[in-house]
Amino acid sequence: MRITLWLATALLLFALAVSPGPSVAGKDPDRFQVLSRFSQVLELVGEQYVNPISREELIDDALKGMLEQLDPHSNYLTPAEFSGMQESTSGEFSGIGIEISMENNRLTVVTPIEDTPAYEAGLKAGDVILEIDGTPTYDMTLNDAVKLIRGEKGTTVTLNILHEGAEASEDIDIVRGTVPIVSVKTHSLGDGYMLVRLTRFNENTTRVLREGIRDFQKDGSELKGVVLDLRNNPGGVLGQAVSVADTFIEDGLLVYVQGRDENNRQDYFATRKSDDVTVPLVTVINSGSASAAEIVAGALQDHDRSLLIGERSFGKGSVQSLYPLPGGAGIKLTTALYYTPSGRSIQATGIEPDLTIPFIQPTEKDDDRPHRFFREKDLSGHLENVNGDKVHKKAVSEKVAEMLRRDNQLRMALELVKKLPKLRSIK
Repeated sequence: MRITLWLATALLLFALAVSPGPSVAGKDPDRFQVLSRFSQVLELVGEQYVNPISREELIDDALKGMLEQLDPHSNYLTPAEFSGMQESTSGEFSGIGIEISMENNRLTVVTPIEDTPAYEAGLKAGDVILEIDGTPTYDMTLNDAVKLIRGEKGTTVTLNILHEGAEASEDIDIVRGTVPIVSVKTHSLGDGYMLVRLTRFNENTTRVLREGIRDFQKDGSELKGVVLDLRNNPGGVLGQAVSVADTFIEDGLLVYVQGRDENNRQDYFATRKSDDVTVPLVTVINSGSASAAEIVAGALQDHDRSLLIGERSFGKGSVQSLYPLPGGAGIKLTTALYYTPSGRSIQATGIEPDLTIPFIQPTEKDDDRPHRFFREKDLSGHLENVNGDKVHKKAVSEKVAEMLRRDNQLRMALELVKKLPKLRSIK
């Protein structure tokens, strides 16, 4: 709210700057000079620019420019954009399903959201969007890019994409669809092991996560270990990142948030609960794991609670706060940085995994891979051995078996979570 009052005061001073009184200039000459210069430019553009433009448009554009020069994540939001910020944490919206950022004046894909048109079209973290429907994106604002990419369900947007390491760009046509905010997916990996895939952190993530774990154990099945997949997770609600980490960590500091005022630090701690998950845990991250996903990964790593594998995360360690303005507009302003329990800043460095395991793009040969990582008893629809030991009730679906055939990082995570108790004892 302090920001709102400052902006309102600034706009009032713009008018006063045309005919300043001695008391204003005397109290703050530096501010008066800056605002006087702004007012002069405002009047000059309004009167002399080749096309007519309203004072309101000029001030809106000035505010956009001021905030977007600060960092890639601070923005001025029109009333429609400010209202639309709520869509990313609840419900669903129409679009293609990507998280984007401006990196060195290049529109970059942070991550495609799983099971969305962008994901199905093959967009990947690190892709650079050079054009949107033929419009170059160089020096385009983030908000303008979002406006061009979003649209009505069923319509098509053409993105000119430069994949990381590619020599030439390519046009990709993507049909916009309804992008559901499904943040938690759980699957059996057989023999008591569970895959938890978190696609983002919305308002219901922790509740759905705990329900999924309870459902896995509902019929008496023993939970022996969890593979936590945070790949291509762009982040989301801070409180949900804290409570997800709290699900696996029984006590201690999880993350702290520090702004420029050293006395205004916010600490977030774990609280011991009866349904805390204490089984062996392996977490998979990649360059598309950002923000809240990095908070969880950093907390698990600092507490030595999970083995982290995969690739270095994105490195988005800043906190954005939303401030409403009169008329329904607002600003998104970077106000602080996240720090892991050991005091590491995530910003621009990311989280380095304990074991670096690059993702290997699957080939046609992988489709013919045998189920070497499963035994017959792990597959759904297997025949029971009436004379043998009781097999585990949670079988592996064909969908999960195919995922493991084509995903070397996931296969390694499963092997490691099974061996983790032995590795810990050796350590």
